[in-house]
Amino acid sequence: MAKNLLLEIGLEEVPARFVRAAMEQLKDKTEKWLTDSRIAFEEVKAYATPRRLAVQVIGLADKQEDVNEEVKGPSRKIAYDENGALSKPALGFARSQGVDPEALFVREVANVEYVFAKKSSVGVDTASLLPEALPALVTSLTFPKNMRWGNYDLRYVRPIRWLVALHGSEVVPFEITGVATGNVSRGHRFLGKDAVIEYPSQYVERLREQHVIVDVVERQAAILAGIRKLSEERGWQIAVKDDLLEEVLFLVETPTVLTGSFDPSFLDIPQEVLITSMREHQRYFPVLNGEGKLQPHFVTVRNGDARSLDVVAKGNEKVLRARLSDAKFFYEEDKKLVIANALAKLENIVYHEELGTVADKVRRTRAIADRIAQQMLVDETTKSDVSRTADICKFDLVSQMVYEFPELQGIMGEDYARKAGERESVARGINEHYSPRNAGDKPAASLVGAIVGIADKIDTIVGCFQIGIIPTGSQDPYALRRQAQGIVSTLLAHDLELPLSDLFRIALEEHSARGLKREAYEITKDLNDFFTLRIRNVLSEQSIRYDVADAVIGAGASDVRRTLLRAKALQAAAAEGNKADFRPAVEAFNRVFNLASKADSKQVDALLFADAAEKKLYEAWQGAHGGFVKAFAEADLAEALAALSSLSAPIAAFFEAVMVMAEDEAVRRNRLALLSLIADDVRTFADFSKLAG
Repeated sequence: MAKNLLLEIGLEEVPARFVRAAMEQLKDKTEKWLTDSRIAFEEVKAYATPRRLAVQVIGLADKQEDVNEEVKGPSRKIAYDENGALSKPALGFARSQGVDPEALFVREVANVEYVFAKKSSVGVDTASLLPEALPALVTSLTFPKNMRWGNYDLRYVRPIRWLVALHGSEVVPFEITGVATGNVSRGHRFLGKDAVIEYPSQYVERLREQHVIVDVVERQAAILAGIRKLSEERGWQIAVKDDLLEEVLFLVETPTVLTGSFDPSFLDIPQEVLITSMREHQRYFPVLNGEGKLQPHFVTVRNGDARSLDVVAKGNEKVLRARLSDAKFFYEEDKKLVIANALAKLENIVYHEELGTVADKVRRTRAIADRIAQQMLVDETTKSDVSRTADICKFDLVSQMVYEFPELQGIMGEDYARKAGERESVARGINEHYSPRNAGDKPAASLVGAIVGIADKIDTIVGCFQIGIIPTGSQDPYALRRQAQGIVSTLLAHDLELPLSDLFRIALEEHSARGLKREAYEITKDLNDFFTLRIRNVLSEQSIRYDVADAVIGAGASDVRRTLLRAKALQAAAAEGNKADFRPAVEAFNRVFNLASKADSKQVDALLFADAAEKKLYEAWQGAHGGFVKAFAEADLAEALAALSSLSAPIAAFFEAVMVMAEDEAVRRNRLALLSLIADDVRTFADFSKLAG
């Protein structure tokens, strides 16, 4: 008879940012153990609060499934010697499978005879496995940061304070760091009492009775319902960011939404400052009006019930008043900041011991930005704005506001630059050059911000790569992947025709003034590999097939814009409905490409054509080549591919009529040269050999 299983790990308060991942990890590990152990189950449910991680297994089988399987071993030729006796490999196979060597038997598979071992074992009771498996599950969990307590060797996210392990109504006995399992959980730290759980199915309800909502989905719904109710009653727009909601969700066990207010005089401070202070320091949700303007109110979530909410609100208001008073003081002090003086202070701030000061980075960023603007042939006003923006893009780093709230870098720079009389495009560029700041953010909206942002990011990436700081695995302390992705998304957002190869060269030349720690060609290779992965991400996000991505990247991905356009055009041509029409072209391109590698010249002499098919192919290529080059230059990649595809029939006729590797050397070299010219165009578009099917 199937029973339910409950495992709860009671802890001191776990950092909110660790809880969801730990809950999901416990669920995944439980499912994997059950599957590997051949124990059937219906469902595994996961629960979590700041003080607990739990799983409930529904419909857990009473015993393991029996095993009856045949395992293939070495071939008969290897398993028996010339005398017909079992060889060492066969004996080793039998030993590894736990069977008598005499029980091995022979069976034919795909016309080859192999020895097999038949394994049979009766599944044991689930209850007998749990006392050893459950503590292993608990201690196998990993966390971003761990600690030790008492004299125990176990390193864990927080000290374990209680353990619940129930199989049906029976406690599964084990002990970790002196804490023994039982059937008693703990309720809300202040509102609840201990909760006796007689059966796993009672878990959620017994804890709800003690003011703990263990179901994460239910708890989030309660928070959102409270916010929605306030919004409807007051006519407010309450800005709910997903990351803040996630954090609040794992700070409370019984959520109660409440509101408070602050002095409207604080609204004289830029609202970004107020919102940041409320979100980052107090975990408050800001209140906006219909135009998106901040109102002198906030919404927060209490870890408790609705009693004495007015007292709780006043306490929150008092704390917020102090925070906002500090912000107002910093802001008023920063108004006295002179940009030139701020830039001078950057000379004393070390950016990286091998890359100089922040001022050194700013000088490199300006030089790179100026060269990008020059290469892109922007107008003189934009050039001037790019130079000025790059010059002062980091000046707000020495402000008191950014020191207190680092996430406001750029935002405060825009505000202070505008108040200092800088041009609007320059002020905006200071803020925008950090964009995109995260995965969900958009690239810089203005061309000035885009150019300076690309320059700043490529300086960071090239600087790190040339001193050997290259992301590996999950390690990326300087967020280089995000910055590379930001460059790619910015190039695409503004349709910038700025090859990555040029960008790498410009940045490397600026860094070479201080001396490169590695050879430039090695750095360039690493940069190409690094950015290719970012481009693959973009193609994947655009639903480009993996083989199409391989094909276009195989032809080079330095021009990010055209790489994406080539991929879209190729995917459309190779789509299911067009496959039959496009296949002959792909086959023709691949035949051309294979033979063109043997060419040692691109000089075609029409007088050496020995067959009409040669002349027709040459004339067809001359017409297609002009159309291809024009369409490619104008970024009409569908038309460019169509120009190439028009060569399909002449290529097929050519191969049908002539032998490319003719005995006459001059004829042979001429034919190979013709194919080489065609291959150059094909190679510019894609490596068609990588297309699946």
